Amino acid sequence: EHGLRFLREKHRDPGTGAYAWTLRDGKPDDRTRHAYGMAFVLLACASALDAGVSEAAGWLLATWELLEQRFYDPAYGLYRDEADEHWTFSPYRGQNANMHLCEALLAAHVATGQQDFLIRAALLADQMVQRQGRLAQGFIWEHYDSDWQIDWDYNRDNPKHLFRPWGFQVGHQIEWAKLLLCLDRVQPASWRLERARWLFDQSFKLGWDDRSGGLYYGLKPDGSPADDDKYFWVQAEAIAAAAHLAVATGDPVYWERYEALWRYVWQYFVDHRYGAWYRILNRDNVKYSNEKSPAGKCDYHTMGACYEVLGLITGSSISSHSG
Repeated sequence: EHGLRFLREKHRDPGTGAYAWTLRDGKPDDRTRHAYGMAFVLLACASALDAGVSEAAGWLLATWELLEQRFYDPAYGLYRDEADEHWTFSPYRGQNANMHLCEALLAAHVATGQQDFLIRAALLADQMVQRQGRLAQGFIWEHYDSDWQIDWDYNRDNPKHLFRPWGFQVGHQIEWAKLLLCLDRVQPASWRLERARWLFDQSFKLGWDDRSGGLYYGLKPDGSPADDDKYFWVQAEAIAAAAHLAVATGDPVYWERYEALWRYVWQYFVDHRYGAWYRILNRDNVKYSNEKSPAGKCDYHTMGACYEVLGLITGSSISSHSG
């Protein structure tokens, strides 16, 4: 409740309903309106409502209405990415915001039972994984122009950008595999399981480091590493996706992947003295720093993966609650 109130009282502009991207000393510092940020506002409202915070119901609907009125582009069945404080949108379009909106809409469906949220989540998955995936031989590229055509050069010189890195992001291919399986548990579609397996399997084929273990961060269009660092959230998402695939298919190879990921993470990422996971390791699994859970990349990935796996084991997992 405290977290939601802070979002609404500090980040939200009561006049427009929009949320400031960042604050400084409790005041808006960057008023850019990001669909990515709105996805997490929607997810926060849905999670709070699901946990019994009744007042979150109205906030969830208000967030959904703002997304519909300002961000959604019915011509493409996807959400526009960012606008300035006057609601002028940039030509940039991105898969990341739409992926997290799919996740948040699934959570909104679980919290409310409303079919509109499920229908929209399924549409986003279809548009991104099927239509946009066909533009890049099956994988989902990160960056597009205003007509949803691939921009192969966006951030080419900045493959480590926190939110918009260049290249195919291994963790995002795997997150989409997981989201397809989450959708399939509540609204089955004939294509999703096969597509989820392909995304996961290809990500491991190209992204797993056979020499040092772990999944790379990014891949070039030719399938070679664009960034061979190992990021904590990529491994966490892969753990959850492997468990989902193991349950959905009954194929023991996915439990083998699950165990291999946990062995790797336990040996190199987990801080066994102070807890939590280190954020980034280099190719040789040496951490860059002791910093954990920084702003923008906090522990929700690791906590969410564990939460999802526990739900799968107990038979209660029907949607994604990580990131």
